[in-house]
Amino acid sequence: MRYRRLGRAGLKVSELSLGSWITYHNQVDVNAAVEMMAAAYDAGINFFDNAEAYAGGRSEEVMGEALKRLAWPRLNYVVSTKFFWGLDRSGDGINRRDTLNRKYLMQAIDGSLKRFGLEHIDLVYCHRPDPHTPVEETVRAMSDMITQGKVLYWGTSEWSAADIRAAWEIADRHHLHRPVVEQPQYHLFHRERVEKEYARLYDDIGLGLTTWSPLASGLLSGKYVGGIPPGSRGAMDSLAFLRDGLTDAAKNAAVAELAPIATELGGTTAQLAIAWITKNPRVSSVITGASHLDQLKSNLGALAVADKLTPETLARIEAITAPLAK
Repeated sequence: MRYRRLGRAGLKVSELSLGSWITYHNQVDVNAAVEMMAAAYDAGINFFDNAEAYAGGRSEEVMGEALKRLAWPRLNYVVSTKFFWGLDRSGDGINRRDTLNRKYLMQAIDGSLKRFGLEHIDLVYCHRPDPHTPVEETVRAMSDMITQGKVLYWGTSEWSAADIRAAWEIADRHHLHRPVVEQPQYHLFHRERVEKEYARLYDDIGLGLTTWSPLASGLLSGKYVGGIPPGSRGAMDSLAFLRDGLTDAAKNAAVAELAPIATELGGTTAQLAIAWITKNPRVSSVITGASHLDQLKSNLGALAVADKLTPETLARIEAITAPLAK
């Protein structure tokens, strides 16, 4: 395993990390989480990603219990979570969801700490931008979490470059803790934000990236080339919104073209897709997901494939996927 700095921050995270979206609580119980986190840790993964909204807080509880059982030294692993959506999607709790106001944030961190069973969380993201709360209010609340010792670093997820820069400049001007990382979607078919929109931020403010959906919700694994298989994400009613993308004929045809390249490198199409992301030096860590141990081990195999990606091979991949990327 290789490690990269989180932008300009001193914190180092593993090139591949393990996330819990969709899987924890829904498909992965505590015992399975212990098994997979232990395997990930043994392979060198030190970064585990979560969010308050995943499974209505239960994902944090599952990961927290797994961490308790694994009993690793606290300095040896990095845990992240995200705030914005809230836990209560019903009722009159207007300040409990879809916001980054101070009241919500200062209570959200206490809730996450309790669910994780931790004294601090290493990294907290603002899960989405909030157009209804002044950016300065959000920046001060996030900075205060760090000052209070509840959080070590903070960042954003799916924010525009303009909003990230505004938050950073407010923090810098008022001597507050600045955001150090963004968590965007990034894969072979979704590139413009990382490669173009954020381009100035890497050198200007030292922005780091922890990217999500490396397989485009499974599309880049090749499993949807022949339709939606039973038991897959695309077959889940709760994820019906993904189906149009997963059954895109042009993209599935491109994935089929990638398969021989992956075979030449001794890997799978999924491993090739993950490996391609690691070749971007702006990416601090690629967040991978897994619902079972074999899937985790397969994802880890992407590192060996990455070592074989020559400029010529990358050009072949580019020719197939770039016309369909946005």
